[in-house]
Amino acid sequence: MTTIKFGVQLSAQCDSWSTLLRAARLVDELGYDYLFLPDHLTPLHGPEDATMFEGIAGTAALAASTQQVRIGLLVGSNTFRNPAILAKSITTIDHVSNGRALLGLGGGWHAREHEAWGVEFGRSPGQRLDWLDEALSIIRPLLAGETVTHADGRYRTDRLILSPQPVQQRLPIMVGGVGERKTLRTVARYADIWNAQASLDEAPHKLEVLRRHCLEAGRDLADIELSVDSGPMIRDTLDEARAAMASIAKANGTRPPDPDSSFHWVGTVDQVVERLCRYVDLGFTTVTCSLQPPYDAETLTRLIHEVRPRVEAR
Repeated sequence: MTTIKFGVQLSAQCDSWSTLLRAARLVDELGYDYLFLPDHLTPLHGPEDATMFEGIAGTAALAASTQQVRIGLLVGSNTFRNPAILAKSITTIDHVSNGRALLGLGGGWHAREHEAWGVEFGRSPGQRLDWLDEALSIIRPLLAGETVTHADGRYRTDRLILSPQPVQQRLPIMVGGVGERKTLRTVARYADIWNAQASLDEAPHKLEVLRRHCLEAGRDLADIELSVDSGPMIRDTLDEARAAMASIAKANGTRPPDPDSSFHWVGTVDQVVERLCRYVDLGFTTVTCSLQPPYDAETLTRLIHEVRPRVEAR
C-alpha cells in the first residue's frame, strides 16, 4: 500500500483574508498534509491593484490558526529576501506552529513584480538560479545548527548562529522547478522535497536527470519526496467539472484554463485517480493542488475522501 500525501495551495489573490482563512481551516480539518500560500507581491492576472497577501506574513498567520497541517510557500521567491533572515523567519513560523513549518524556495520568475517593488531581478534565469543555490548553501547549515560564515557571492554572513533552532530536527526544504542544469542540481544538493510541474511525458526524463544529479551530490533519489503540481476540479461528470472550472475563472475575472492541459486535472473521481496513479507509478508520492477563490470545497473534500483511499488501496 502506497501512502499518498496531499497539499493545497490557496491562491491568496483576489480574495479576502476571512475567506482565505476559512479555506485554510477546511484544509486542516480534512486532513491534508500540506497547506501552501504562493509568494507573489503583485497579482499574476487582472489589475495590478487587486488583492494579494504577502507570503511569509500570511504563512505565520495560518500557522497560528491551524492545528495539524504543514505550512509553507509554494514556492518562495529567493529574490525577495536575504536567505539568513528567511531562515530566521521560517524558524519563527516553526515555533508558532509547534513544528509544522516547511521552507519552499525557487529562483523567482515574475519580472513585473520585481520592477514594481524595486526588487533586483538579476540578468537572467541562470543568475537567479545561482543565487538560489547560494542561498540554500547558507540556509541548510543554519537550520542544522551550524555556525555559518559566508563571504563569497551575493550574500554575506559572519559567524552566524540561528537561535532558537527549529522545533523540527530537520525542517524540510522544498525546491520547485524543473530546469535540468541548475534547478535539479540544487534539488539534489539541498532539498527534502522536489515540487515539479511536469507532464506524464516529461516526468520520466526529469526524474532521470535528478537521479544523475543525486549521484553527483552523494545522495539517494529515494531520500527526496517527489511532488507533482496540479489544478484539480472534480465533479460527477466531465462536463460538470469543466463548467465548475469556468465558473471559478469567471468569478476571478480570468479566462477559463485549458481543462485538457497536463496541469489541470479536470473530471470525475475515476479520471483523477487514473491520472494520479500514473504519477505514483513513476515514484511521485505527493500531489499539490492549486486552487483559486472561491475555493472549491467539493474538490477539496472528494480528493481526500474518494481519490486518496482508492489510490492508496490499489
